[in-house]
Amino acid sequence: MPSLSRFTFGVGDRFAHQAKSQLSAFQQLAALGVSLTPVWNKSNREHSFIGSEPTSVRAAGEKAVADLGWKGPWHTDADHIRLETVDRFISSCDFFTIDVAESIGKAAPADQVAAFIAKHPELIGTLKITGVGAPITLTKADVEKVANKYLSATQEAARIYRHIAKTKGEDQIIAEVSMDETDLPQTPPELLIILAALADEKVKAQTIAPKFTGRFNKGVDYVGDLVQFEREFNDDLAVIAHAIKAYGLPATLKLSLHSGSDKFSLYPIIRRATAKTGAGIHIKTAGTTWLEECIGLAEAGGEALALVKSFYATAYDHIDEYCAPYATVIDINRAKLPSVATVNGWSGSRLANAIRHIPGHPEYDANLRQLLHVSFKLAAKAGTKYTDLLKKHEAIVAKNVVANLLDRHFKPLFIG
Repeated sequence: MPSLSRFTFGVGDRFAHQAKSQLSAFQQLAALGVSLTPVWNKSNREHSFIGSEPTSVRAAGEKAVADLGWKGPWHTDADHIRLETVDRFISSCDFFTIDVAESIGKAAPADQVAAFIAKHPELIGTLKITGVGAPITLTKADVEKVANKYLSATQEAARIYRHIAKTKGEDQIIAEVSMDETDLPQTPPELLIILAALADEKVKAQTIAPKFTGRFNKGVDYVGDLVQFEREFNDDLAVIAHAIKAYGLPATLKLSLHSGSDKFSLYPIIRRATAKTGAGIHIKTAGTTWLEECIGLAEAGGEALALVKSFYATAYDHIDEYCAPYATVIDINRAKLPSVATVNGWSGSRLANAIRHIPGHPEYDANLRQLLHVSFKLAAKAGTKYTDLLKKHEAIVAKNVVANLLDRHFKPLFIG
């Protein structure tokens, strides 16, 4: 099993044109003294929407690494795969985000729940875990309830994990278990029980993505109680450290936060926690690179600006179609969206400022940004018209891609 670096950051590149720019941001961070491993991620859904193949992600990563002479580790992630979708990713990926959200809440057989409880008497009673804010107290009924909710999910994770390991070789894969795309957050006690169950199934996960309290809407900042998030995050770090020792899970196991959101208000919390505990973290962001492409094209002006305006016009006129697949992870106030006529009258810099995520900027528009975020299929439909413009305006697009990652993500998260 390859060992995962302490700090890893997942980046999406939906149209496979920005890997070099993305990697440049990692290099510039390294020059500032922080080692961060890139993980290029793309889901089966995104491949299906765009008409691409997982091999394209690997090829783009390989070219970027060669062009820039990157000497550090890097990975390609089969993002949010399930048993029915994983096979197309196995040859070109080494990182596998195993999504079991659909199995959460699926009742496990009573005998399996009973067997789990019998195997883990240590979970019943009061547990004092170093780093957890308050002792965890669980009754047998509590453990039974959680096991009944999550055992089927951990068993599904094991089925997918074993399939990948059998096909590719367990020594060739990094596994993440994703439980974040569900309705309710997992509490730290629930996470402990989940980790015990994954260990029973011999799933050698190196990252786990629970759902946290609050909203992680596409392309915008976290919405929620920061004090509560910090408490949950620190408790989860402590639970993971405990589970590694108690259940023999990989020493590199770490928390993963992933969604299409930016997490700017969370970065200081994460930075403090990892500095204090020495824990690792995997942060995943997706879709924002496509927005940086739109920003660069808007700034380029001419036909590039006109194309971005046409994307907004189509998305505005077909808002239900583009928002429906993401209804639970966007929060667009339609009454506050600028009209198509208004946007058509904007300069390139005005439109770029509306899209660019700088909280507090007077021209930033979170509603417009979210709408464009979920409308990336429009660029896929534009085909070579879009990608040719990316090539033509490579420099200005790259500048935005690098600045977004380095200045708005990496520095706040790892430097402060």
